[in-house]
Amino acid sequence: MQKLIATTVMGSYPQPGWLINHDHLIAKGVPRVRATDVWEVEPQYLDEAIEAATLVAIADQEAAGIDIITDGEIGRESYFNHFANSLGGVDREQIGSGINRIGTISELPLVNGPVERLAPVELGAAQFLKAHTTQQTKVTVPGPFTLSQLAQNDYYPDQRTLALAYAEAVRHELLDLQAAGIDVLQIDEPYLQANADAAREFAVEAISAALDGITATTTVHTCYGYAVYVEHKTSGYPFFDQLAQLPADFIAVEAAQPGLDPSIVAQLSPRSVILGVLDLSSHEIEKPEAIAAKIRAALEHVGPESLAVSPDCGLKFLPREVARAKLSAMVEGAAIVRIELTGEG
Repeated sequence: MQKLIATTVMGSYPQPGWLINHDHLIAKGVPRVRATDVWEVEPQYLDEAIEAATLVAIADQEAAGIDIITDGEIGRESYFNHFANSLGGVDREQIGSGINRIGTISELPLVNGPVERLAPVELGAAQFLKAHTTQQTKVTVPGPFTLSQLAQNDYYPDQRTLALAYAEAVRHELLDLQAAGIDVLQIDEPYLQANADAAREFAVEAISAALDGITATTTVHTCYGYAVYVEHKTSGYPFFDQLAQLPADFIAVEAAQPGLDPSIVAQLSPRSVILGVLDLSSHEIEKPEAIAAKIRAALEHVGPESLAVSPDCGLKFLPREVARAKLSAMVEGAAIVRIELTGEG
């Protein structure tokens, strides 16, 4: 991220209604196992439809002026399940279960064999993204700690061992994405916030193993979960101080909806920070000057070369027109501060 106060998206972008049944997807909760019934397009046309929708997501981000873009995760049912259910060791017939972050039972991948990456999972989508933009690119993969928390473990002696097995699978995926020329590689770890006690035991070890040998710019993202499912976000980040121990270039934190003070960026030193400045619980479009004020407040505690901005989380559950407008406001807000600092937007 060479540009001062670079703008990016967290990962996902709204999927068109002709591609995904949004009501059905929201009702299911975040899919942890395969959820092929959410697609509106017949299987024989699905790949082509995903490509078409991905081109729209890329174009929208470029039009908004986003510096580092993704493919919008258009071909994924969730940030998690596409990768998690492509791995060896995950039962293809049986489904596991476990407690989710809101205390109810979710269907989860059932691990009953050695976890291994049998083939690249996100590489094809990454190559498509790279071929259709001149912007810097980012690809996200669920992190080993969150993967270990969202699996029924019927094979490994404990969750730490399971997390380290996932870390090796994630590492091989990141190595392939790095070789494909993706500029920023992101590990999504929302369960650092949800399961902080377990995170203190082995999350830093597992994430460090996943990032071993990665020389591209790296980001670890943590959050409270999608706003459509989690309304009240006042419990804080009980694992926050430990985030600075992670061997990532950037730590990405949801801060807008929880109303966190921008001074939190100081606690993440020496890591650079991607600060969430767009509240995704509301369809209201933020004012660029309000976003600029958040950036100025953060710059009291971190240098501009160590700060980037993004929405709190993925934009998946917003209407497309709202997502576009929010991104444009964020880009304008960052440009206001950049002009103040350098004379150039």
